[in-house]
Amino acid sequence: MSHPKQTLEQIFEAQVQNLSLTLRPFTMVKYEYAARRFVAYLRSTFPGVSRLSQLRRDPHMLGWFRWLCELRPPIGSHTRHQRLLCLRRLLDDLASQGHMIQPGLIVPEDFPVRPKYLPRPLSSEDDQLLQEELRRADSLYSNALLLTRATGIRIGECIHLPIDCVRHIGPDQWALHVPLGKLHTERLVPLDSQGLHLIERILELRALSSPGRLRKSEGFLLPRVGGRFALFQTLREKLAVFAKRAGCADTKPISPHRLRHTWATEMLRCGMSLPALMQLMGHKDIKMTLRYLKVTQPDMQREFYKARQNTASTHSLPSLPVSAAATADLPGIGRSLASTRHLLEMYRRQLSDGKTQRRLQRLDRRLLDVAMQLQIIAEGEN
Repeated sequence: MSHPKQTLEQIFEAQVQNLSLTLRPFTMVKYEYAARRFVAYLRSTFPGVSRLSQLRRDPHMLGWFRWLCELRPPIGSHTRHQRLLCLRRLLDDLASQGHMIQPGLIVPEDFPVRPKYLPRPLSSEDDQLLQEELRRADSLYSNALLLTRATGIRIGECIHLPIDCVRHIGPDQWALHVPLGKLHTERLVPLDSQGLHLIERILELRALSSPGRLRKSEGFLLPRVGGRFALFQTLREKLAVFAKRAGCADTKPISPHRLRHTWATEMLRCGMSLPALMQLMGHKDIKMTLRYLKVTQPDMQREFYKARQNTASTHSLPSLPVSAAATADLPGIGRSLASTRHLLEMYRRQLSDGKTQRRLQRLDRRLLDVAMQLQIIAEGEN
């Protein structure tokens, strides 16, 4: 298939525009940036490359990989992974359209290992302090942040909530309708009385906004002045201010997404199943939800051993009628030794002092030696 002569810039720009028919605007920004930076690299490093058919893995692609690693300030592995992923998609699509492109320009081994991050929920103390400060502020932004904490929705989803986001799904049962979000999924998140109150309060504060601001925000629960990015940045800045006022001890920045992490770990600690949490969070892969289990696992271990200790303390030691079972013969002495060893072991298990426990174990071994000697004497008499 022949194509009219176009520059590399024109070829990539046209392909990016084709993708805009199916991809979200924010994703399009990533494709545009990756294509633009790749073409700029070729122009500066390999000015003789003017056609896609001239591209070779070595030196063009390998050189670009090296250039990404040497950028200053450096970019993270996640960003490099995205750049390669976008460019590979563009090259594959262009090749399927008939452009002469050598296969294997970007192979799986070229992708950097993506960092495995774990959720970072707030500590119970910081979570309580922050929620108290947000309720005290009682502003449009503080109530919006409280809503994300109470429902676990993403901050981007909160920004796009429509005015009629509350759904009545049954007797005294309400849910928050979350529209298409990050993973192109929509869902219903249960709302308790606190969540309903937050929605009502946000609507009250929204009505106090200027008519011009409301016209720009028609249909949205949260009014805005600029675009969604401006509102997102405002919420991030406001949250930082609220966290500082609350006196949170966490040294790491408290971002809106950490409110979502805190909600998810709280749900797991309360006994919610992983499949249910996956649905409520809008995850497409259970592996995303399993990250929260790794965070709560230490809590589960701690609660398990705490429960075991409580169980041990609620039961009294059995009192064996040793005197009634004792008789002045070898079998009676053997039964007495067995009862004594049993009581000694039950007592040892209650102790937390390791040194005392070891001393009792040595004493038990002595009693065992006595019992074995008595058995030898009994066998000799027989």
